[in-house]
Amino acid sequence: MTFQIKTLNAISKVGLNRLPDTTYTVGNDIESPDAILLRSASLHGVEIPSSVLAVARAGAGTNNIPIAEYSAKGIPVFNTPGANANAVKELVVAALFLAARNIIPAASFAHRLDGDAGEMDKAVEAGKKQFVGFELPGRTLAVIGLGAIGVEVANAAVALGMKVMGYDPAITIEHAWNLSSKVERVTNLEAMLKRADIVTIHVPLVDGTRGLIGAEQLKAMRKSAVLVNFARGPIVDQAAVVEALESGSLRGYVCDFPTPELNKRPNVVTLPHLGASTNEAEENCAYMAAEELKAYLEDGTITNSVNFPNAELARAEGTQRLAIANSNVPNMVGQISTLLAESGLNIADLLNKSRGDLAYTLVDVDGEIPASVVTKILAIDGVLSARAI
Repeated sequence: MTFQIKTLNAISKVGLNRLPDTTYTVGNDIESPDAILLRSASLHGVEIPSSVLAVARAGAGTNNIPIAEYSAKGIPVFNTPGANANAVKELVVAALFLAARNIIPAASFAHRLDGDAGEMDKAVEAGKKQFVGFELPGRTLAVIGLGAIGVEVANAAVALGMKVMGYDPAITIEHAWNLSSKVERVTNLEAMLKRADIVTIHVPLVDGTRGLIGAEQLKAMRKSAVLVNFARGPIVDQAAVVEALESGSLRGYVCDFPTPELNKRPNVVTLPHLGASTNEAEENCAYMAAEELKAYLEDGTITNSVNFPNAELARAEGTQRLAIANSNVPNMVGQISTLLAESGLNIADLLNKSRGDLAYTLVDVDGEIPASVVTKILAIDGVLSARAI
């Protein structure tokens, strides 16, 4: 079987090489793709072909993908958590220094100096006092979100001698294991904001995090505090930040998202969305996304889906596999098992996993599965998608 993958952005060859041309056709001009592989292209308002079985983003954030719409069609959406974590961590650490030492305005001041060496020396001595900063050791950093990136940032800050607090009500066991024991876990966001010299945000943009840092949260912060945002722009209420900066209740804002309202403010540093812009991060993300699509298309395996549960089942010899996405309702597995039995098919192995309102079932059946059986399974109320692999 040959699978067709439509790319909507330039994808690193390191990732595309994981999709061999013997079994995959990859390009941006494919009309009936089995899957879509993208980076930043927006799929909101875009009608995708009915042939699409999966969508993978070579990156962590998926706010450019209509996840609810695809969930209703039984389409898993994959992302690549952790693949760009080091790249973002390095830039956030750089942002800590930018904020603490006023590096951007100081460099701009030096760049504009005129005159001979003596005149420049005199101007430097007279002007440098306005850029006096602070050192990081002993300062308190608040990390909002302890996923792959947040954990790396927290651990790096500990290594710099900072006091670090972390807030994440939904931290996973894996990330908790990787977090330095020196990071103080805090369960109250406002209480953490009151104690921080620098606050950095590392949560995805979803309905629950849009405007997470607004006027109320900024009011709780110290007047000497700096806010750092390399997650997504709308997680911070920009109007509230501007007001806090103008009133002097916030010392500075460093982010990866330039806007007309933020640019050219003396206490703001904006970068052109550089968080994951390294060759290594792009290669890592492309590699992981390609592997996720490959595993799903060939074996029905789900890893790192943002809407469906992880599911992996070793394939039994002499069997064919059913991959079924369905609503998480009672008796779904029973209906599928009954239909297979009535069709004279024996189940060799079965896995059923759920995540919220969605569920996913892998069934290995002895022998081959007739197309008519797949059609009957698709007719079961609550089945969103089904295919024989």
